[in-house]
Amino acid sequence: MDIRSTTILAVRKDSKAVMAGDGQVSFGDTIMKHKATKVRYIYKDQVLVGIAGAAADAFNLFERLETKLERYNGNLVKAAVELAKDWRTDKILRRLEALLLAMDIEHILIISGTGDVIEPDETVAAIGSGGPYAFSAAKALIAHSDLDAKGIAEEAMKIAASVCVYTNEHIVINELGQGK
Repeated sequence: MDIRSTTILAVRKDSKAVMAGDGQVSFGDTIMKHKATKVRYIYKDQVLVGIAGAAADAFNLFERLETKLERYNGNLVKAAVELAKDWRTDKILRRLEALLLAMDIEHILIISGTGDVIEPDETVAAIGSGGPYAFSAAKALIAHSDLDAKGIAEEAMKIAASVCVYTNEHIVINELGQGK
């Protein structure tokens, strides 16, 4: 049975970086949870991470990324590349079915189990079932509104929730940057 559990959106604008996640966890056609927490602070609250995939895989990857961040003194790009290398080559990690979205004040990264570490050209990225909807809405709001990063994330997630059956309106937004 297919577990769909995530819409995660990262937005950077001005001196702010925010990551938003919805609360819905679905198992097949059944909503199992409405208020799941899918975004977390790690590494001294300087990095935000969200995951699309199984919860157990998420916790494993959060811990491993934080270990890499400790090892590389908070260098998110280096830590992500090292995690992706491990993820691709380790027999147990290779079985994890997940996609990780990580950000600090300067970078947004999508990390996959196939060894990809992608830093989008845009100041927005999204993963999960409703990710394409949230991404598109955020891009439009960045281009055509005066909303700040948090406002963009909130409105984009509401739009995603209105069109994606695997996304709900219980949105949690975490912030990095000045005036957090």
